[in-house]
Amino acid sequence: MFSPASIWEIAVKSGLGRPHFNFDAAVFRRALIEGGYIDLPINGLHAAAVVRLPDLHRDPFDRLLLAQAMVEGVTLLSADEAVLSYPGPIERLT
Repeated sequence: MFSPASIWEIAVKSGLGRPHFNFDAAVFRRALIEGGYIDLPINGLHAAAVVRLPDLHRDPFDRLLLAQAMVEGVTLLSADEAVLSYPGPIERLT
């Protein structure tokens, strides 16, 4: 599954001209769906769970992704060292 927060982050950072985000968020989402991934909607429980996270990382997208993983009982895959410093259901994306 994937979070709309990831698609949103790609869209925002691509629009800002960030070099690691120079691709189309809609095309990326379509590729995920075609690859068999499902869209995990963001809900109020996810948003509220952000408050339980220690203040280790300021990126709101990553904090929401981790909160979603915690609430849903799934593992978040990340290559971001700041995200990997959190306790919780996270594995290094290689």
